[in-house]
Amino acid sequence: MKTKFDELLEFPTVLNFKVMGVACDELPDLVIAELQKLSPGDYSPTIKASSKGNYHSLAIPVTVTSKEHIEKIYKTLTAIEQVRYVL
Repeated sequence: MKTKFDELLEFPTVLNFKVMGVACDELPDLVIAELQKLSPGDYSPTIKASSKGNYHSLAIPVTVTSKEHIEKIYKTLTAIEQVRYVL
């Protein structure tokens, strides 16, 4: 990825990741399990359902340590089958 996170941020810092995916009970657990591997911590995401209830949006603050760390989190979270977008 060609990002400028290293130019724009001072590390370590907390970024609020937004993960949008299929509305299923296991979505938060799947996302948190992957985050625990990359950045262990105590996560309690904010979950919002879409207007029709087909999708869920998770907001999760994560402490990141480098540009590479941010990129790895994005790639890992987007690889989850139920996830549609990561912002």
